Amino acid sequence: MKVLKIGAKWCPGCKIMTPRWQEIEKENPWLKTEYIGVDEHPEMINKYHITNMPAFLFLDKEEKEITRFSGEVEKEILVKCILENKDK
Repeated sequence: MKVLKIGAKWCPGCKIMTPRWQEIEKENPWLKTEYIGVDEHPEMINKYHITNMPAFLFLDKEEKEITRFSGEVEKEILVKCILENKDK
């Protein structure tokens, strides 16, 4: 499983989610993550149909979307989704 984190440095919700996500990455070092900044990569907004930020796209091994979350999401919800889809 891989998680795409889509956001921007100026995004208030992204600033709130950054420390939560850093904790998740530290607690789950096996987790593959990739940050995509929309200012640097504006084409990704259309490619992934992003309407809110931050956005967290959970992808399987074939890079097909499993699920997504956007906005300020509780850490426990993200961790539960990660663990439930760990082997996908």
